[in-house]
Amino acid sequence: MDVNQIYQQYADGERDFRGVDWSDVDLSNAHLIEVDLTGANLSRANLAGTNLALAKLTGSNLSSANLSRTNLTGADLNRANLRRAKPVGAILIGADLSQADFSESDLTGAILSAANLQGINLRASVLRETDLVGANLTGATLQKANLSDANLKGAILRSAELVGANLTRANLAGADLLGANLRDVIMLDNIIYE
Repeated sequence: MDVNQIYQQYADGERDFRGVDWSDVDLSNAHLIEVDLTGANLSRANLAGTNLALAKLTGSNLSSANLSRTNLTGADLNRANLRRAKPVGAILIGADLSQADFSESDLTGAILSAANLQGINLRASVLRETDLVGANLTGATLQKANLSDANLKGAILRSAELVGANLTRANLAGADLLGANLRDVIMLDNIIYE
């Protein structure tokens, strides 16, 4: 299916694209609000600037996809594969990313406030200047993640694996770190209480 067909089907009211293979497709700056892409293959797709608010991407493959500035507000990415994805500056407010694999991804400047990140894999990911205010990271894997200058105010990090993570200048005010593994964590100039 080429890009023009996708746009035409969406314009005609189609929202069900479950299981489609859109690998390597260029849908940058598209408006695909509330689409159902459950189980879809979007590996290496260019979705930069695309509006995917309220999209269903459960179990989808977005590995190595360009998600820069993509709007995924309220989207369901439960169990999605986003390994090595590039959601730089993406908006994921209130999104469900539970059990998703974001390992080795670049989320620099992304907004994940109030997102459900329970059990997410963020191993070796870059989360510099990322907004994680009030996010639920219970049981998250953040080993060797770069969270420098991240805002984790009020975030829930219960039982999270933070071994070797970089939390330099991260805002941890009101964060719940009960049971978190903080071995070898780098913490310099942090805000812990306000």
